Parts: sequence; C-alpha cells; structure tokens
Amino acid sequence: MGRNIFNQPQKNVDQSAAPSPAPVKSTKLPGSVGGLRDSLREITANSIRDIEPNQIDMDGLRDRLILEDKSIDDLAESILKHGQQVPIMVRPSDQPDRYRIIYGRRRLAAVRKIGGTVKAIVRTLDDDASLIAQGQENNLRLDPSFIEKSLFIKEMQEAGYKSSVIQDALGLTRQGVSNHRVVIDQLPEELVRLIGPAHGVGRRQWGDLAALSKKVPLLEIAREILDPLPETTPSSDKFQAVYVACSSKTRRTANKSVSGKTTVVKDKSGSPVGILSVDGKSIAIKITRKDNPEFGYWLEERAETTLQQLFEQWQNERGSGT
Repeated sequence: MGRNIFNQPQKNVDQSAAPSPAPVKSTKLPGSVGGLRDSLREITANSIRDIEPNQIDMDGLRDRLILEDKSIDDLAESILKHGQQVPIMVRPSDQPDRYRIIYGRRRLAAVRKIGGTVKAIVRTLDDDASLIAQGQENNLRLDPSFIEKSLFIKEMQEAGYKSSVIQDALGLTRQGVSNHRVVIDQLPEELVRLIGPAHGVGRRQWGDLAALSKKVPLLEIAREILDPLPETTPSSDKFQAVYVACSSKTRRTANKSVSGKTTVVKDKSGSPVGILSVDGKSIAIKITRKDNPEFGYWLEERAETTLQQLFEQWQNERGSGT
C-alpha cells in the first residue's frame, strides 16, 4: 500500500513549531479538523519517547513525491546542531518492540543519517485516525502541492478509506476531493513523478495539461523534454517546460488536421467513383452526379441504412476487441 510518491524541496524546519505541553485527554483522535489540531497539541508533552530508528517501519501511504533529497541532508544538519525540536508520531506494530510511522518520515530519515534515537509520540490509533493525523500534521507544517494532494487522495481511495476520513485528513470538502481526483485520473502517474510536486502550479494548470492527454502523448513528450534538463531544475519549471512542449505539439497536430486531405476514389478501370475528404472535424464522401448519375441515385436511397450498418459493424468489432 505504501508507495514512494514525489521528491519536493523541503522548507526549513521551523524549530519553534513543536507542540506546547498539555495533559493528554484522549487516546484516540477525533474526526473533526479542529478537534484533531487540539489533540495533536495535547498529546505531545507526556507521550514523547526516544526510539531507535531501526525499530520504526516506513509503511503506510506516502503524501510526498520524494522522501530522499538534499533537504534531508539540510534537515539532518539542523537536528545535529539544534537537536530534534519536533517529534515524529508512530503507533505500535503487531510485532513486539516495533512501531509504524504515522508522520515525520523526513525527520526520521534525517536522524537515520546522523545516528542516535528519534523523539517520537507513540499513540495507539486505528487506520482512519492515523491517516487523519498524518494529513493534518502535514497540512499544518508543510503545505502539500495540488498534485501531491491529488496523488494522496487517489491512494487513500484505492486503499478503501471513507470519504469523510479523506476530507478530514486534507481539510477538503467533498467537491474539493473530487476536483483533485478528476485531474489525477487523466494524467499518467509516471508523468507526474517525472515533473515532481510543482509547488505554485494549481488545479487549473494541471487540468489544462490533463486535457492535452487526449491530443498528444504527454509521457513521451515529457521524457524527451525533461531528459536533458539538470537534476536541480525546480519541478515548477519542469511543469512549464512540459506544458509548453505539449501545447506546441497540439497546435502543430491541429494545423495538420485542419489542412486535411482529399482523395479521389476510383474503380478498377480507373474511372472516378467519388471524392473522400478528411480533416480535423469531419469525414465526407462526395458523389458527383454527372460522373455516376445512376450510382448517385442508388446510393441516395441506401445512404442512411448503409451508414447505420457501418456504425453497427464498428460497434461489434470494437466490442470483440478486433
């Protein structure tokens, strides 16, 4: 179920973002966003433990496109200098003395680089509450990009989470969840991973790119455009490069289609039977009465029936997979 979704540049850790100490009131997070935020603050002080990183399994749904990148090194250096100010959250595993990550994957990766134990809040949460905690903590600390949220929504839905849980996890309405899913469903997942999180690129721009998928091979173009770019190219710039290339390809294809082609259809003796015209908008068959008057009248009487028969034949062939 866990898949490593994208690489994204991480913001500097806000060392002042550690939750304030407060008594623990509940062992299970409530569903509401407001209650969840309060609970995240309340449960921190009396539940922090020092745990060996190798006791923590990196399972569950991933909400970031890339976990390992240069920002992990920067985060590790910060923790080495100032200590880990913000704990991660884990829950007990089915295996003794082992835990499952809820949130804080980047902090855990940083501590693994420098060695030592990791400060963690240990909570016994079910899958729904765990997912809500993960989504809300990330929304509060590091605003995910539109496409990261879209991928996270897709994974949550495919994993069978209820709509209400997904909405609470990301602080979205039902329509907001739907808007994200509509876009991600039109895009090849590999394309999204090639581009990256693209912070600052919103639903409209991703939607415009998705709309081009019906006209040009997005993934093929993206590979060609992105391959020569430096690895350090910001993902938002990668998006723009891919979008411009796909748009240009669409316009070139459209121009070719508009010009169309006209073919004179002839019989076995080489005499013209009719004219076939094809462009981007239509297919037309033209029979000139002066060349074939009798055939013209014959076809006129049967044109509607013949067209219906051809359409039914196409449907049958498509249904049989031929």
